[in-house]
Amino acid sequence: MTFDLKLNNVRDNCGSRSKTKCLGRGIGSGKGKTSGRGGKGQTARSGVSLNGFEGGQTPLYRRLPKRGFTNIHRMFMYELDFNKINRIIKNNLLEKDQIIDKIFLKKIGYMPSYIEGVSLIANGKCDNVIKVAVTRASAKAKEVLEKNGSVLTIE
Repeated sequence: MTFDLKLNNVRDNCGSRSKTKCLGRGIGSGKGKTSGRGGKGQTARSGVSLNGFEGGQTPLYRRLPKRGFTNIHRMFMYELDFNKINRIIKNNLLEKDQIIDKIFLKKIGYMPSYIEGVSLIANGKCDNVIKVAVTRASAKAKEVLEKNGSVLTIE
């Protein structure tokens, strides 16, 4: 079966165009007179936001207590684990006696520029002797590096 592309064969995909709803065209249309907006008043107008309004009663968002806060001193941390370190070594991105730190991780493209610190966690196995300089490290990660003979510096 061949399909010749001619002007009389060109059609839209089924369902790609829907008819616009015809409003305010008499009772028989089903959307006459008020055009589906109900009666007169505030809600019949455009730009109405009555979402939290409860008819003069104190709204729910004001009755419930406030919880929590946003810590303005929070540091955005990059989670570095032994799996990521092993991947760096496997991809030959780490030279001999080079320190894995914030600057190195940003340079090789592992860490975004907005990150302020590096957090070392004990995820995976540490097979190689490495030098790491981080902002903070978990107790287990420190223990693994001590057993391995690696150097850990906390900045």
